Amino acid sequence: MALTRGRRRPEPMNYWPGFVDALSTMLLVFTFLLTVFVMAQYFLSRDVGGKDAALARLNREIEELTALLSLEKGGKTEAQQTLATLTATLDQTRRERDALAASASASSETLDAEKQLSAKARSQVELLNQQIAALRRQLAAIEEALAAQEAKDKESQARIADLGSRLNVALAQKVQELARYRSDFFGRLREILGDRPDVKVVGDRFVLPSEVLFETGQASLTTEGRAEIDKIALALTDVAKEIPPEIPWVLRVDGHTDKRPISSPQFKSNWDLSAARAIAVVQYLAAKGFAPQHLLAGAFGEFQPIDEGDSDEALRRNRRIELKITER
Repeated sequence: MALTRGRRRPEPMNYWPGFVDALSTMLLVFTFLLTVFVMAQYFLSRDVGGKDAALARLNREIEELTALLSLEKGGKTEAQQTLATLTATLDQTRRERDALAASASASSETLDAEKQLSAKARSQVELLNQQIAALRRQLAAIEEALAAQEAKDKESQARIADLGSRLNVALAQKVQELARYRSDFFGRLREILGDRPDVKVVGDRFVLPSEVLFETGQASLTTEGRAEIDKIALALTDVAKEIPPEIPWVLRVDGHTDKRPISSPQFKSNWDLSAARAIAVVQYLAAKGFAPQHLLAGAFGEFQPIDEGDSDEALRRNRRIELKITER
């Protein structure tokens, strides 16, 4: 039996309780971790909700601060404008104050000066009164001298009036003499030129059509024109010898055109053309030996027509050279 006991087989080991213990431990650990996670989620959710509320509150406060800042900026701008206005008003007030102070100072100085002048003026008034009395005495003497001079002036005026009447008579005589010589000149021209219908005497003027002397639009005497001027020069030379040298006279040569405008490289206007034609006649007479001091060239262009019509005949009559003996 002892041998039998000594040879008893060992009993197999039971692992199941250990597994149960390990699983229980793991289950307890898992339950603990799950509890910790749930608690962490709870506290985290509560913190996040609080932060959202705080963030919303902060946004509202920011909006309120932004509105207040805008109002503050507007108030600051208005305050700056008000400050600028008040500053300008203050500067203006200061300038006015300075001006008033300067004016008051000047007035004070003026008043002092006037007081000083017042005393001086009284002494000067006395002196002036004495001088006025002396001047009155001098004026009385001058009036007596003027009365005597007026009597002499009346006599002189009478002499001047007599001389003026004599001069007028003499001038009238000279004018009559000049008119007589003018009449002689026109009479001799009629004899020389003959009874030509295109050459006329109008009042105290001798009228020659431009076609007799010049080509159309030109200011150079034609051969026929020079022949006509020769006849005029002959008559004028004879009359000039008879005119006394003390009579101031000239032969006036006036150029006239029609109203049709002209513009050429040589003549820019009718005035230029009429002046050139009158000068051409004067220069030709001077070249023939006529005294230049008794020659005068005038130009009227189209501004002194003798016929206001528009026909060819009216235009032809206005294109003319007029000769006139007149006073210088």
